[in-house]
Amino acid sequence: MTDENNTPPVLGAGETIETTRAFLPRFGADGLIPAIVTDATSGEVLMFAHMNEEALRKTLDTSVAHFWSRSRGKLWMKGEESGNRLRVREIRTDCDQDVIWLTVDIEGEGVACHTGARSCFYRRITIAPGASASASLENVAPPQRSRSG
Repeated sequence: MTDENNTPPVLGAGETIETTRAFLPRFGADGLIPAIVTDATSGEVLMFAHMNEEALRKTLDTSVAHFWSRSRGKLWMKGEESGNRLRVREIRTDCDQDVIWLTVDIEGEGVACHTGARSCFYRRITIAPGASASASLENVAPPQRSRSG
């Protein structure tokens, strides 16, 4: 990430992206980095979203998850409407720093999905071997109510 002078950090002599201690997130050509969110207590995957540099900076500054909405084209704080904020306990990045992993506690009613489900991953794809064209969805933890994120 860039500093106040808009200067990105650089690798030191002999360092690689995999060995450096510098945080050098690699945003895609669209200016976004994928973010995986898991529950700090259970380890359950709660959601997947994207962050731009501003969302990542706000998340680091406030310890509350912020994301970039591709559909709405704007920054959003998760839970700003529903009260189900994601309080960040830990942030990790992968080996080449092109994915972010947030470990969070869910505030409010304890749901992360705008549908009212605890996790956005409440449906399982059911398939029979060799029958990918007939895959279907099965609710494993259906939404309780309709909410916004």
